[in-house]
Amino acid sequence: MNNQLINISLFYCSNSLSTEDIQKCASGVEDVQINAICLPCSGRVNLLYLLKAIETGADGVLLLTCPIGECTYIQGNLRAQKRIEAVDDLLVEAGLERGCIKCVPLQEGNKMEALVNEINNLSLHLKSEPQLIKERV
Repeated sequence: MNNQLINISLFYCSNSLSTEDIQKCASGVEDVQINAICLPCSGRVNLLYLLKAIETGADGVLLLTCPIGECTYIQGNLRAQKRIEAVDDLLVEAGLERGCIKCVPLQEGNKMEALVNEINNLSLHLKSEPQLIKERV
């Protein structure tokens, strides 16, 4: 189970990270396949996008936002957090454990290190809860 490839959908704010940043982070993690989706603002993420990511094979979802209080669109990152909480509640109602979907506000200065840590933490959480990892045929 520990060598199983974990699929993570990574939604990120284009104002916080670049495609190159995501590629650097992806190379810094093992046993994780990342599907990165760029958003004009993390607040633009739709609940259906997040649910569809899980439905189409993602074991976990990370939504990366600007630092709290520094959103270009004022409250986008706050809306994003509320949407993640709503989807997490829906997934619990559907029978999954909490924690397979997470909102991560990035802080200036250590974005790349923090992102790699968050990806690794989510991967470890998913591996420690085998019922969260989808069976692949």
